[in-house]
Amino acid sequence: MGLEGRETAGQPRVTLLPTPNSSGLSQEFESHWPEIPERSPCVAGVIPVIYYSVLLGLGLPVSLLTAVALGRLATRTRKPSYYYLLALTASDIIIQVVIVFAGFLLQGALLARQVPQVVVRMANILEFAANHASVWIAILLTVDRYTALCHPLHHRAASSPGRTRRAIAAVLSAALLTGIPFYWWLDVWRDADSPSTLDEVLKWVHCLTVYFIPCGVFLVTNSAIIHRLRRRGQSGLQARVGKSTAILLGITTLFTLLWAPRVFVMLYHMYVAPVHRDWRVHLALDVANMVAMLNTAVNFGLYCFVSKTFRATVRQVIHDAYLPCTLASQPEGMVAKPVIEPPGLPKGAEV
Repeated sequence: MGLEGRETAGQPRVTLLPTPNSSGLSQEFESHWPEIPERSPCVAGVIPVIYYSVLLGLGLPVSLLTAVALGRLATRTRKPSYYYLLALTASDIIIQVVIVFAGFLLQGALLARQVPQVVVRMANILEFAANHASVWIAILLTVDRYTALCHPLHHRAASSPGRTRRAIAAVLSAALLTGIPFYWWLDVWRDADSPSTLDEVLKWVHCLTVYFIPCGVFLVTNSAIIHRLRRRGQSGLQARVGKSTAILLGITTLFTLLWAPRVFVMLYHMYVAPVHRDWRVHLALDVANMVAMLNTAVNFGLYCFVSKTFRATVRQVIHDAYLPCTLASQPEGMVAKPVIEPPGLPKGAEV
């Protein structure tokens, strides 16, 4: 996230250098966005700190539970979709730790941004790499579902756990490599220099690789999937939307909606009014970052709502974790009664 929305109290006021955004568009908005020589105030106050604390306190345990459940399902069924969902959950966990905890809470709130700049820039690499990994794995899941529905014979012949793991490893490696250029991402709250051409290029690369291009892929593939299902219904075949397809549509729709405000505010910040110029843009960026980070914690509810198999596996994971605690709390010499295992997953059940 580039630490853009992290604001701290007690930071000295600085005089900002004039920005090169002197186009006709910015002059047109001059009356609405008067230039303020001081840093815009953080009107959100402690609300972001409370929000990110709750998000981390609830989202991280839920994501870990999701990862354990998906790991069991991937081992049991060896379906590519479970491996992709597991990798997506792992990426969300990294985002929660690196961006929400280390970025917003640790650097922004606890350390009051008194962190060496090289540490901040190294953290940028991990943050953008985690974002790229999460979005691009969702693209792999989308392509997998498209192939399974529109080209089933090719999907059966080509899909295997080994090939799936290699695809995931390639995406994670590419995400880490593409995160390196964001070492030079401009921190608008620390750097007094005007935005450079490099910074504008990095922001556009970020918007394209994390939002516009993935959303284009989601739109094309999801439209093809829905069109295929409609054609099946018109020809008299079963046109039921499978659980894997429903989860895919839910994941891509939530991502598109939750990340849209951040991308819009970022472009507005570049070409209309910088964040440090007006408290309204500052507030909009804070809210947009909070909404975007919600994307890391909502998938568990989606999986539980759609998949009975996932719900049964989650209950089994909680039961297995609760049983040793129950046995350990019993007095010595007491024999535990046999526990009836939960019923197995329904035969033929999918994601």
